[in-house]
Amino acid sequence: MALNPQITNLIIILGMMQVSKKIPFDDPQVLLLVRILYIATNIIIAGVYLYLQNKINAKKDLTTLKYVEPAPMGSADEPKLITTTVHSYDLQQLKALWKSQLMGVGMMGVMHLYFKYTNPLLIQSIIPLKGAFEGNLIKIHLFGNPAIGDLKRPWKATGGLMGMGGQGEPKADKKSIEQAERAGSGGVKEE
Repeated sequence: MALNPQITNLIIILGMMQVSKKIPFDDPQVLLLVRILYIATNIIIAGVYLYLQNKINAKKDLTTLKYVEPAPMGSADEPKLITTTVHSYDLQQLKALWKSQLMGVGMMGVMHLYFKYTNPLLIQSIIPLKGAFEGNLIKIHLFGNPAIGDLKRPWKATGGLMGMGGQGEPKADKKSIEQAERAGSGGVKEE
């Protein structure tokens, strides 16, 4: 049985915090090496995402995908019917991965360059790389796993802290789709 990715992240963070206490970050050579490690892992992630984009575009799966996107928590909006293709869904998910990665780099840049924190550089050299290779797009397009079971689109939104996300999961069952079509909520094909 594999551990939940959030549990392994917690274990890695706690372990790396202990390791980082032993690393002399005040030594300029050590700090340079940790910075290089951080930059290298982000270059690897960017390379994987670019390769993934090429694989998605080469496959160009135009199979229609219909699902009901739940309304945001606390919103009075109705759930929205989304009709798209597997290709555009995958590109949308890849765009979200890019955005998440760039936000992480931006936050790390502020923490390190402005606030002079060095310990998170080491942790953020490992966690995003691990997370990138645990993603559904990577499992399907890079590792060649079939899109069945947990990898069947649409994917559950990954929750925030301890799995408490801001939305419910998308529904792709016939009953939910027919109910959304009757309610007239959405149905416009996204390109």
